[in-house]
Amino acid sequence: MSGSCANGSPATERRPRDTGQVMAFVVVCVAGLFLCTGLVLDGGLVLAGKVDAEDEAQEAARVGSQHVDLVRLRDSRDVRLDGPQAEQAALTYVRSVGDTGRARAGGDTVTVTVTHRQTMQILSLLGIHDLVATATATARAEQGVSGPFAGSR
Repeated sequence: MSGSCANGSPATERRPRDTGQVMAFVVVCVAGLFLCTGLVLDGGLVLAGKVDAEDEAQEAARVGSQHVDLVRLRDSRDVRLDGPQAEQAALTYVRSVGDTGRARAGGDTVTVTVTHRQTMQILSLLGIHDLVATATATARAEQGVSGPFAGSR
């Protein structure tokens, strides 16, 4: 658009210099979308890691609760665990699935705490390499439903 000013001289248009503003906007939007994608993907992995830790803790506790003190059971019909064997069996299971944990056996129960490290896919690019999920489960050794000694004596 050209024209003349009131004094008759040609008018020159002055446009604001917006060169590069769209590029900055695109970079910020792409970075935001990348961060959101990382939160969704890695957030799902963290939730899956928590479920895995709970499953592993429950299974390790069940494995440990199978180590009954048989001498005591036969002598007194009292269900008690062989503490060291129950703890060792539970920890062996936890290590076999690639995690770390603690186990405590006492009386007829085994309590296992599992620590599971979940590696991040996208957020590792931002320096968050892994997140830790922990879970605790307890299993109890029980006698059979109809009683293990129903037909004896």
